[in-house]
Amino acid sequence: MKNTAKTAIILSSLVVALGIMVAADHIDAPDSMGTTADIADYYAFEPTEGSDNTTFVVDLQTNVVDGLPYGTFDEDVLTEINIDLDGDLVEDKVIQAIPRDGMMYFFGPFDPSQTGTSSEVAVDSPLGMVEISDATAITETTADGVSLFAGPRQDPFFFDFNRYNQVVMPSAEDNSGFNSPGVDTFDGANTMSIVVELPNAMLGTPTATNVLGLEVYKTWVTTNRKQ
Repeated sequence: MKNTAKTAIILSSLVVALGIMVAADHIDAPDSMGTTADIADYYAFEPTEGSDNTTFVVDLQTNVVDGLPYGTFDEDVLTEINIDLDGDLVEDKVIQAIPRDGMMYFFGPFDPSQTGTSSEVAVDSPLGMVEISDATAITETTADGVSLFAGPRQDPFFFDFNRYNQVVMPSAEDNSGFNSPGVDTFDGANTMSIVVELPNAMLGTPTATNVLGLEVYKTWVTTNRKQ
């Protein structure tokens, strides 16, 4: 079963029931809550005007709330960035990230031998590795021009959760609207982020086009738990 979690232009976060690895939706499945199998957000963009690189950012939920500054990456969870070049919503290239002993190891982009519902770590296609950050952000740049990061980042969204509940509750005494400024309930809460910036040449040439006739990648992320 596939379930679309998040979509923005060429971006989508899909959740897939996997065979070897089992994927989980963002906070829907109890088995994923409080772990980095739980996908929060996914972004893909060119970092600067005229850049020949693409940056992928995967934000994963974990137990970093209520004053806990940092979470941890689950070593049984494989994160996969999937890239579709021809518009058929089947991955043509895959980038993988998996943590081990304080390091995040990256593999790909590789042509998957199997698509869809099962995955294995592509140990024959190493991309690089980076020490997992805590208080100080650590990045690693490879000889191929690939930049890597893994660690906690501030949650990017502003959400006044208490006021939201006051507005939407049927019994609310004041549902006139949100406060300006509101109170950011997520202030101080972090996600655990995986970031990969790499030259577009490593991704291949897309043949799919958007409504403007521009060539585009279609991309989604899955988290897969070892069984």
